[in-house]
Amino acid sequence: MAMSSAGAKRARVLISGKVQGVFFRFETRDVAQSLGLGGWVRNLPDGSVEAVFEGEGKAVERAIEWCRRGPSLAQVKDVQVNWEKPEGETDFVIRYP
Repeated sequence: MAMSSAGAKRARVLISGKVQGVFFRFETRDVAQSLGLGGWVRNLPDGSVEAVFEGEGKAVERAIEWCRRGPSLAQVKDVQVNWEKPEGETDFVIRYP
């Protein structure tokens, strides 16, 4: 998806709670792809999930809002968002250790 860099946003999101073993990464990928976002998602050793969303600002905001709920089996306790300079990512992937 082509976009002007002026309209692009990038957010690094840390999601904690019961967020591993509940299909969080796979559903995050599906949500991000449906919104036309680039970036990635991965499990962290401490049991949390980290995601980076990059693309149109409203789409990034929608992805963050979805993370506050997560998939049906998740129990999200906290979501931390850090805004970063866009890097031009256009594909969204699941990262593995």
